[in-house]
Amino acid sequence: MAKRSLEDIYIDGRVALNPIPVTSGKKVTIKYRGLLSSSGADSVYMHYGYGMHWSDPSDKMMTRGADGSWSCDLSIEGTDTFNFCFRDSIYNWDNN
Repeated sequence: MAKRSLEDIYIDGRVALNPIPVTSGKKVTIKYRGLLSSSGADSVYMHYGYGMHWSDPSDKMMTRGADGSWSCDLSIEGTDTFNFCFRDSIYNWDNN
């Protein structure tokens, strides 16, 4: 079976995860090209946590790609549901 690229797995045309499913103890690459990206944000951060109440929330700075998308790698440490959204440097949020 051929490995899927991030382009193959964009969700709503905004967010890509690789690999899917996201698994505790593994590294995941997150790629974002949503509202903040198209609005000219100078930086984008992924805000993330685990479980229903987003335990141990953190921010991870993303890197802008040549295609205008933002990406980061993250080691999944929680065993509960992985939740995330995005913000820019002036705290405009994209959490759809």
